[in-house]
Amino acid sequence: MKFEKYVATGNAFIKEVAEELTGKPREEITESDKERALRITRAVLHGLRNRLMPEEFIDLISQLPMCLKAVAVDGWKIDKTPEKIKHIDEFVDEVYNEDGRVAPRDFGSKEEAKEAIKAVLRVVKRHVSDGEIKDVEAEMPKELQKFIEEA
Repeated sequence: MKFEKYVATGNAFIKEVAEELTGKPREEITESDKERALRITRAVLHGLRNRLMPEEFIDLISQLPMCLKAVAVDGWKIDKTPEKIKHIDEFVDEVYNEDGRVAPRDFGSKEEAKEAIKAVLRVVKRHVSDGEIKDVEAEMPKELQKFIEEA
């Protein structure tokens, strides 16, 4: 079975996110850093899931590690029509709400939340093809397209 490989690949992804969030080198990343990185990654993936057409979201996560796919689809109501947004602040609020009670601790201010979301997007962009990222951007409003490009 490849289960251990899936876990290792997922852990490596989360460590990348933790490095982006903290600025620490990989060997200094703590369990607490990884737990925060996982919560934030989950919230960002769920925020994207809530805003993309199901087919596009599935295309996006198909290129992520197996464990992240499970995190991304956990609790998903696939038949729910995605809500359209117009501004980046709406997406930040969506991600913040997806993180639940720990959001104030994980994200801090709205500006810190934007930087945390960008950190996750940078790692996602390293693992997903440019073409797929362009497809995701195409479903987003201009302001959010620019935000993803800047990440």
